[in-house]
Amino acid sequence: MKKALFFALSLSLIAFLQIRKWVVESGPLSDSVTVIVPKGATSGMVAAVLAQAGVIDKPWLFRAVGRLNGLDKRIRAGEYEFTPRMSLSETLQKVTSGEVYYRKITFAEGMTVAQFVALLEENPVLSGEISEPAKEGELLPETYSFTYGDSKNSIIVRAKRAMVKVLTEEWEKRAAALPLKSPQELLVLASLVEKETGVEAERSQVASVFINRLKKGMKLQTDPTVIYALTKGERELGRPLLKKDLGTDSPYNTYKYYGLPPAPICNPGVEAITAAAHPADTDYLYFVASGDGGHNFATSLNDHNRNVKVWRRKNK
Repeated sequence: MKKALFFALSLSLIAFLQIRKWVVESGPLSDSVTVIVPKGATSGMVAAVLAQAGVIDKPWLFRAVGRLNGLDKRIRAGEYEFTPRMSLSETLQKVTSGEVYYRKITFAEGMTVAQFVALLEENPVLSGEISEPAKEGELLPETYSFTYGDSKNSIIVRAKRAMVKVLTEEWEKRAAALPLKSPQELLVLASLVEKETGVEAERSQVASVFINRLKKGMKLQTDPTVIYALTKGERELGRPLLKKDLGTDSPYNTYKYYGLPPAPICNPGVEAITAAAHPADTDYLYFVASGDGGHNFATSLNDHNRNVKVWRRKNK
């Protein structure tokens, strides 16, 4: 009897030690993988999903340990990333702690609302239809983190709040004597700067040209406003801007009408907004592409015409 009891206890101890070893030893996963745990999933369902993904190789042990420790009732829905060789214990801890996997979506500076929406629509992880309204210039281009199943509307709401914050801060810190009446006009100016140059060091100089022209009552004469008048920001123009396009009758056409356009022509980034709020102190009234990615600036029409000739020679 004693021998039988001792044998049974020995077997139990061996089994316990083996199970503990299985729980803490490295798992079978060789490459990182993400797994979606649906809402209302039982420990059995989760074990099956994890086994299919190669995260665990003993689903029965996952269920048993989860039930023994009461963890099966604390499993939280979401998308999780599992790294190579994660133990069963670490796997259980992850799905019960809510350490969900964060994805990212990046909106480039200068994108229009239509382009924002298109990028959201094609994302397979975000959910729902887009019903949150957004006007041109209201969305801050940035990289936004989100989790599986977050709504597309939630990204738009966050982008709008981020833009309000940046615009408010820059308006309050703006340089003195700017010919701008409101944060909205600052946003419009920033959208022109954003579309005219992608060179960070030039943004404040480009802004100074527009500011100087506004002060002198000159037309801004910037090509991106004509392109926006033709496309409404809904598509790429797909061809060079033609001379006849400069006569397009639209309030956005700064070759035809004085002052700023009635609204932004894109969603400018933080750097463009900062440049518009703090333009360089220059006498520049003109600029033209230099042919090497930047621009040449001029204070007189004669100097500008010379810069134009240089650009034309480089582009022959």
